[in-house]
Amino acid sequence: MENSIREDLAEDSERSDDYFYLKDDEPDESRYLHLTNAVLSGTARLNVLLPTATIPAFTIFAPLLTNDGICTTLNRWLMGALWALLAASCVFFTFTDSFRTSTGRLYYGLATFRGIWTFNGGRKKPCVPSDYRLRWADLFHASLSLIAFLAFAGSHGDVVGCYYPAMPRKVINTVPLVIGFVISILFVLFPSKRRGIGYPFLLQREAFYSRC
Repeated sequence: MENSIREDLAEDSERSDDYFYLKDDEPDESRYLHLTNAVLSGTARLNVLLPTATIPAFTIFAPLLTNDGICTTLNRWLMGALWALLAASCVFFTFTDSFRTSTGRLYYGLATFRGIWTFNGGRKKPCVPSDYRLRWADLFHASLSLIAFLAFAGSHGDVVGCYYPAMPRKVINTVPLVIGFVISILFVLFPSKRRGIGYPFLLQREAFYSRC
């Protein structure tokens, strides 16, 4: 009888020990899940930060404006104008954002130092305009997006043939890949809260942030 009681007590103590071990593992697991969610969230926002729209546009017009790499002075000026226009668009779209009103209607706008300026003349405002103010982090993300675009555009074959045909092929093939990889890592590690234009799915998990 006493032996059976001792065995029951031993089993109870082992179960309680297992319980405490599980409790100790929970903080580690929650930290792991938080880190995983942060990385996946940052990866999902890469389309907003990287110049995914300007690069195809540049790829389409570059052969036309550079005459397939055989440039005249006019071609160089036209290519430079396109380069500057698309570079400015990279910076512009990095500052765009969106929010939903209490009725669920979606509005797009441009982040400024005073808040967000909507494209309908600035008449509609979010619940907390200060949450959408332009910050130093936005300038950081805009600079990275601009560098990524310039690295890709500068390595385009027609641009190389037009402006610096003596550039070594190894440099042209390697530098954009390295720059793009480093910038993508920085975007994942330091994600932006901006949702851009055309990415309403980024608002689904932030209802309290975007609605009154």
